[in-house]
Amino acid sequence: MRLAGAILVTVLTVAAGAEAQTLQLTGDLSLQGRWYPQSPAFPGQRSSTGGLVLEPTLYGELAPRTSFTLTPLYRFDSADSRRTHADLREAYVLTYGDWDESFWELRAGLDRVFWGVAEVHNLVDIVNQVDLVEHPRDRPKLGQPMAHLTVSGDWGIAEVFLLPYHRKRTVPGRSGRHRSSRLVDENALYESGAKERHVDLAARYSNAVGLLDVGLSAFVGTSRDPSFLAGDHSEPLPALDATLTPYYEQIRQLGIDAQLTTEPWLYKVEGICRGGSRNLLGREEDYCAFILGLERTLYGLFGTRADLSALAEWLYDARGSRAASVWANDLYLSGILALNDVQGTELMAGLLADLRHDYRALNLEVKRRLSNRWLMRLEASATLSSDPDDPTYDGRRDSFLGIDFTFSY
Repeated sequence: MRLAGAILVTVLTVAAGAEAQTLQLTGDLSLQGRWYPQSPAFPGQRSSTGGLVLEPTLYGELAPRTSFTLTPLYRFDSADSRRTHADLREAYVLTYGDWDESFWELRAGLDRVFWGVAEVHNLVDIVNQVDLVEHPRDRPKLGQPMAHLTVSGDWGIAEVFLLPYHRKRTVPGRSGRHRSSRLVDENALYESGAKERHVDLAARYSNAVGLLDVGLSAFVGTSRDPSFLAGDHSEPLPALDATLTPYYEQIRQLGIDAQLTTEPWLYKVEGICRGGSRNLLGREEDYCAFILGLERTLYGLFGTRADLSALAEWLYDARGSRAASVWANDLYLSGILALNDVQGTELMAGLLADLRHDYRALNLEVKRRLSNRWLMRLEASATLSSDPDDPTYDGRRDSFLGIDFTFSY
């Protein structure tokens, strides 16, 4: 991406033109492997893959109130050429100051932003594009070019985003697992004549009022969720052997996320109303969707040092069977057991159930520090049942067992 290169050059030029008062290099190097117990569904796919991920972060203070952050990422994958890729997750200059009784902060460059309170999915989180080749469930983010102004005070936090470039969603390639039976074209179509250079706008206001944390957000611009066209692009429902072309509409979205914290319980809600998106039938349809969540943590389980957090979330899209999203009517249940030992051992189990189709998936995860710098993560994702009538059937049927060893420096 040429814009990312220009931003990187700008950040490095600013850093080189000023005498850094502080330079700090940190980061992670991960060695990863996956095994798929099911036979490959398509030619070229493998039953096991290996790779590595390098993600360093260079931070420097250029002046008392100005700094820069640079976080590139490189992934190598032994099986999928599309999964072998590089990205600039962060490359921005930050400056801040006082404004009357408020505080302001400006970030310019590439950055990652997170909105939302839910665990399995975040409806309101729309600034960054998803890096879908990284993980089918964790959904890491691509770096987004932006100018991000934040003003905060006793009255709350107001944020405004100018987003001058759209990032296309990454998807598995011909040899990748978790892919659709129809290959996705690396090129994309846009509703806007400016294509990926359409300037998007976003804003958010957040505040804490007693036990309630609430955020209100708005977005106008190019959707991060593509529709898919095939053949001559006139039909939304493609033939079985067709190549899919991503199509990004111009949308408008209003969102709310809130969390109420009481002594035993956390109550969570996310909701959006969006206009301009196509539904599963290829027709434009305005709609609303929401997530309701409930969480409770039991401390000192059975008189031990261990804590158990239990979570339930319901995800609903008002379009019903016309919803293009995989989160049309789903229930997610999970439990996290933290042993609170020296190694920081955590065990997680999660069950995702589609209430409209016969889809059930079980996710298990174990994390444990091997030393001050090494972390081990074991992960299993098992598809217990799948429904061929589910439009998302292709990408959700691969079970896998994975192991990661991460070195932090």
